[in-house]
Amino acid sequence: MTDVLRRGRASLAFSFFAQGVTFALLVTRIPAIQDRYGVSDALLPAFLAAVPVLAGVGSVTTEQLVKRIRPSRLLRWAQPVVLLALLGVGSGDHMAELGIALAAFGLTVGALDASMNMLGVSLQRTYGRSIMLGFHAVFSLGGIIGASLAWAGAHWHLALWVSYLPVVVVLLPATLVGSRWYVDGNAPAQDGPEGEAGPLVFKLLLPLCLVMTFAYIGDSTVSNWSAKYLQDTLGSSEQLATVPYNVYMVTTLLGRSLGDFGVRRFGAVAVVRLGALVAALGFAVVAGAPGAWVGMLGFTLLGLGLCVLVPQTFAAAGRLFPGASDAAIARLNIFNYVGFLVGSPLVGALGDAWSYRGAMLVPMVLVLVTLVYARSFAPGADRYGDGHERPRTADVGRGSNGL
Repeated sequence: MTDVLRRGRASLAFSFFAQGVTFALLVTRIPAIQDRYGVSDALLPAFLAAVPVLAGVGSVTTEQLVKRIRPSRLLRWAQPVVLLALLGVGSGDHMAELGIALAAFGLTVGALDASMNMLGVSLQRTYGRSIMLGFHAVFSLGGIIGASLAWAGAHWHLALWVSYLPVVVVLLPATLVGSRWYVDGNAPAQDGPEGEAGPLVFKLLLPLCLVMTFAYIGDSTVSNWSAKYLQDTLGSSEQLATVPYNVYMVTTLLGRSLGDFGVRRFGAVAVVRLGALVAALGFAVVAGAPGAWVGMLGFTLLGLGLCVLVPQTFAAAGRLFPGASDAAIARLNIFNYVGFLVGSPLVGALGDAWSYRGAMLVPMVLVLVTLVYARSFAPGADRYGDGHERPRTADVGRGSNGL
């Protein structure tokens, strides 16, 4: 394997890490953001919903832009804007400034997420073996560090800009330097039936879009409702109620760190099926838990199960449409935000109208539906994992630095 590939893989991994830190710093400080700008409880959901909606717009726009601009170049400039938008969220004084900063964050994070996964899929194709879970593992590590930094900022009652500024000062130049070594893998030309963006392509992509949506419904359920569920339904203390999400993130990191080895040994279909079953078991344990510690076990299983679904969905899209992988990934990425938008309100509405225990069964059923679509993850001609990896290659196409 050439030095170009190694540098490309390391620099892209750092981009995933930086985005994990950035996103965690935003979502974990929402109460502080609300207090800083005086956003009412009634208005807050509109602000929060605007971010994934605009991220979807950014992802759709990226699908068109990559026809003329390499994904590496889009990522190189999207990531600094996301970091500056985070700083803008923490530095403003008026609600209009918050709206502008969140709009910039949403639009560019859609482009960032899409282009990062485009580069990851193209690198995986060049390597000829599963490496996507490793990139998402680094994202999880960044999320853990970002959440820890947010906790420290809240613990010491630091102003938002004081918490955000050192992170931006460190990460922004580091990501710009690292972007010199991004590698745009050598994908086939986007022509012929597989490269067209007609109805047939979306029909074939639809199973993966559904899996992506269900995975993010599950993920948003944990991130938005785990603390409230543990405290209000299972009777835990306020302090203990903060633990499930951290446990979930740690087990997500663990599962993704080991997941690529599982794909190489057993194949993507087996790993996705096992992940769906473990996640469904986790929701079942959470729904039936007699107390907080059993509920914690359920959230642990959720982290181990859900963590493999999203990276493997992106990888499967790249294999399914080798001549139009960038377009497929940009479209698939939209359903990341669909799941995020649907998941939290769905569980909240069911919890209020029925019970929160019963509400946990809905994402459980949706995750089980993934089993129906598991064959969509079959490697096909590109035998990543499944005991049939193709030989490694040093033909990496164009690097963003001209290599």
